[in-house]
Amino acid sequence: MRVIRVGTRKSQLARIQTDTVVAMLKALYPGLQFEIVAMSTTGDKILDTALSKIGEKSLFTKELEYALERNEVDLVVHSLKDLPTVLPPGFTIGAICKRESPYDAVVFHPKFVGKTLQTLPEKSVVGTSSLRRAAQLQRKFPHLEFKSIRGNLNTRLRKLDEQQEFSAIILAVAGLQRLGWQNRVGQILHPEECMYAVGQGALGVEVRAKDQDVLNLVDVLHDPETLLRCIAERAFLRHLEGGCSVPVAVHTVMKDGQLYLTGGVWSLDGSDSMQETMQATIHVPVQHEDGPEDDPQLVGITAQNIPRGAQLAAENLGISLANLLLSKGAKNILDVARQLNDVH
Repeated sequence: MRVIRVGTRKSQLARIQTDTVVAMLKALYPGLQFEIVAMSTTGDKILDTALSKIGEKSLFTKELEYALERNEVDLVVHSLKDLPTVLPPGFTIGAICKRESPYDAVVFHPKFVGKTLQTLPEKSVVGTSSLRRAAQLQRKFPHLEFKSIRGNLNTRLRKLDEQQEFSAIILAVAGLQRLGWQNRVGQILHPEECMYAVGQGALGVEVRAKDQDVLNLVDVLHDPETLLRCIAERAFLRHLEGGCSVPVAVHTVMKDGQLYLTGGVWSLDGSDSMQETMQATIHVPVQHEDGPEDDPQLVGITAQNIPRGAQLAAENLGISLANLLLSKGAKNILDVARQLNDVH
């Protein structure tokens, strides 16, 4: 019986996400065995520094990619938002699973349960490891202070509950749901308050680009709507040259054959911002009508059974929106944000 080795980070959330993907694959391929290989990444080890300061794009993926490269694992499950828009040569995202909620949630200290960000006392400290969240929320809620908080979800919740430093923390809804902690969600932030990170809420399966067997194996996990939304989002971010060290956020909706993409950029303190929305006609395919495509990957993604035209239209939408923002001066906002982030 062939054994497929699946790489994952060691955190509880990463293990749950990996188990979910492995369960889907087991149901599809009862004749295969799956072995899970857990490892720590740079991002898991450096816990005393804000993510945006570490200056490394593949913080949570590099060690897993080494294992892929050395043939120690056959595929790796990631939160898609952790995967850079340009992958190292030889790797590709072979599947993007159906997206869960892409929104951010506010989890309150027990003494503030029932509050919202708006009703928290003046100068309350809110923890977040993301420049994107801090910039947008500072703009929206100037009476609050935002401070970096690191560690996996369990660690951050413990810091919130046991120390008196934070009145609330911001976490992704999807992570809380996957861990079974929906009851801790005190407020869900909608796009008008805080747009989400590129790829947030979706899982990506990374494989060796030339490993056709494994590519064929995972390809069936692609969710067409999630895939097209995430191609547009990733193309937008890549074209802006954004990463962890600048505040860039998105919001996508697929409706009646139209893909709507809203994207924004912010200064670090949120005082300067710019956002626009564009749309493109893209019909979500059930699956490919003409058999697999063998074209190269788009924004690091290989989807052999989704029509190339739909993928290109999604990519073009992301590029067009990025160009629109760049033409209005977004580069200046991002450059200043990058420089300030390097200084502090």
